Amino acid sequence: MNPVEVKELSKAFQTREGPLLRKTSKTVVAVDKISFDVSEGEIFGLLGPNGAGKTTLLKTILGFISPAAGTGEVLGCDIVTQGRALRQKIGLMPEQDCHIPGLTAVQFVAYAGELAGMPTEQALRRSHEVLEYCGLGEARYRNVETYSTGMKQRIKLAQALVHGPRLLLLDEPTNGLDPAGREEMLDLVRSISHGKDVNVIVSSHLLPDVERICDKVVVVVAGKPAAEGLIRDLKKLEGRPVDVELREENDAFLAAVQAAGAELLHRQGLVCRIKLPGSPDDVARAVFAAAEQAGAQVRGYAQAERSLEEAFLEAVHG
Repeated sequence: MNPVEVKELSKAFQTREGPLLRKTSKTVVAVDKISFDVSEGEIFGLLGPNGAGKTTLLKTILGFISPAAGTGEVLGCDIVTQGRALRQKIGLMPEQDCHIPGLTAVQFVAYAGELAGMPTEQALRRSHEVLEYCGLGEARYRNVETYSTGMKQRIKLAQALVHGPRLLLLDEPTNGLDPAGREEMLDLVRSISHGKDVNVIVSSHLLPDVERICDKVVVVVAGKPAAEGLIRDLKKLEGRPVDVELREENDAFLAAVQAAGAELLHRQGLVCRIKLPGSPDDVARAVFAAAEQAGAQVRGYAQAERSLEEAFLEAVHG
């Protein structure tokens, strides 16, 4: 059984609009029939623009919100009937700051551990450990309200880790961080997943972050799933074209490869993107035969793929 299994999950809210005495009720669908699985040891990404419904989906997975339709199971617990039990197994790093002014970092993280059911002494010991792991060891006795933005992000991660969860839910973990801080946070998340055997769901609107650390992703647009799968599969291009880099310009090569049935899709400098029918081995043989015939030297040969940004824009805008 997968750590997370969500099937056809939907959630809608009733809002009131209009003048004070003439308000009308309107149904807003925040999550619309979303399905996905998170495999063991996987970093899973929820990718979508702000307001797409990602945070509502996380709250539903946590059991804070009851779905209007669909089912979900997290770490063997039903999200509708066993919310309290599943939350003891999950660590949540929320998008908004969640620190308590007046507490030191050690006190705050230990308190989070106690809220998760840990004995006081164990929570305090673990607080020191996770703060050291998250890079806040030297600042652990400072009050949390004196922390910088990057430090506040780290302490949110520390309080999510203190009780040793099997699943981490990270909502916009790099919010407000500078480039160096983002890199450090992403490295830390990857270390937690691959080094500590913790399953991770990352919710973000930042494509580079998701592409760098996630194995699998679901693209959410206006509450609906627009695309889902392994990132390497989403980046594949139809027809499996190849990028061929030549040592120098050679029009004879292009003529030869087109005579073999190739279609020139794109050319930038010395790199040509071509599409040929047949298996990958057949395509490679045809390309190098054309190069030999034209007296061209091939310096690079690789399966062409699009960026995650291109896949995302296609999912959003078609």
